[in-house]
Amino acid sequence: MTETLIERAWAWLHTTFPERQIYIRSDGRVQFFTFGPTLQATMAGLCLIFLGWVAFASVNVIFKDRIIASKDHRYQQMQTTYENRVADLQLSYDELNGALVAAEDKFTATADELEAKQAAVARLLRSKQAVDATFTSLGGTAATQQQTTPAAVPVPSNDRSGVASDSIGSDGPDTSSDMNTGGSSELNVMPQNQAPQPRTARPTRASFLDDAVGRLAGAFFHREEKKPAYSGKIPNEPAFRAMEAQRIRITHLSAQQTALLVGVDRELSNSINQVRNLFNRVGISSDAVEQRVDAAIGGPLIPLDRARIEGVSDGSFNMAFANASAHAKELDSLFGILRRVPLTTPVHGPEYEETSDFGARVDPFTHHVAFHPGIDWGGPWGSAVRCTAPGTVVFAGPRGGYGNMVEIDHGFGIRTRYGHLSSILVKVGAKVSKGTPVGKLGSTGRSTGPHVHYEIWLANVVRDPSRFIEAGRHVFK
Repeated sequence: MTETLIERAWAWLHTTFPERQIYIRSDGRVQFFTFGPTLQATMAGLCLIFLGWVAFASVNVIFKDRIIASKDHRYQQMQTTYENRVADLQLSYDELNGALVAAEDKFTATADELEAKQAAVARLLRSKQAVDATFTSLGGTAATQQQTTPAAVPVPSNDRSGVASDSIGSDGPDTSSDMNTGGSSELNVMPQNQAPQPRTARPTRASFLDDAVGRLAGAFFHREEKKPAYSGKIPNEPAFRAMEAQRIRITHLSAQQTALLVGVDRELSNSINQVRNLFNRVGISSDAVEQRVDAAIGGPLIPLDRARIEGVSDGSFNMAFANASAHAKELDSLFGILRRVPLTTPVHGPEYEETSDFGARVDPFTHHVAFHPGIDWGGPWGSAVRCTAPGTVVFAGPRGGYGNMVEIDHGFGIRTRYGHLSSILVKVGAKVSKGTPVGKLGSTGRSTGPHVHYEIWLANVVRDPSRFIEAGRHVFK
């Protein structure tokens, strides 16, 4: 096959370029040159090459400007395309940077709101701890059993003579004094809602993050000149996913804080009910006392849904915090009243013995049935008689059948009396706290032996001290 092709090519070469001879005659002499097929083919090829080069050079010379202009145009097109791609990359970078800044602002706003919630919860919990400490200082948890109001026996307030076995009487009108009660942490609210502001100085709008992320998603996942509309999904980029995960985590923590506040509010409500039940045990109307405490209050009525904690836009958290804060203040107010309630005995120890209780009894002097308005404890002469609740001394001196007597006003219409003292250790107007010695046990006045006569008055009505002491036993256990 190869030999046939070579033979055919050799035959074509001899056919196309047959052997030629050139004769030259000079001075009667004739010479000739023989050109074989191979030499002819070689010379023809060289001539074609030369003619092609001449044609190319001529075209270059003639169309030089056009060729240069075409090359410049092509170069400018390439440069424009490159610049456009660089501009697109810069735009994508700017959009990415803007999206990251917006996401960071959103995350920062969520973290700031969580921080504000945490501070509010901390203030409320500190207030609750203070209330719990007050309750602990009273001795424990109040009793929750509901009992009927104890019997009250009115006694003429101007009677200074003896009608009972060893002490009787009342002074003039009620001289109750209010006390300052500590409130819970103050709720910092604003009358109108205000959108949280980002930390950066860039102007933002509600859909800025979505638009920026949408453009970024188009730049990353689409090569078309016109980017499709953003679907609302976060692009599958590590930075965005990590930041979004942390933001969702913080949102869950915020929801847990709201649930925590609801639990705290529930505990505060239970404590309020316990204190109210304690008041009911001793015959004190907590509603009436709170009305006296809140007798001079007022202000414009602002719906609770228009108020919020500064820096917190979560309506459920604001509502839960407002409820818990209001109940903490109410509980603190009730504790302020409870601190003024005498729930213990003026003498303590095994050497003291109750010698006469409250109510009807046979009078030791007349041997007739008479009313005894207090409780008597017998004990060693000269032992300390202590105040059963904080208050102000309104009387200190001899008074009829009481002998040497001290009367203390505890506020809210509550007063206590300590009679038959051998000596008095306080003066009128003195501020005394719970446990302060007010006198020494004796047998002055209408008395058959050394003891202290103890009375409790509420709203100008003498009450059974055993009711208060029994309630105190549930507290001081």
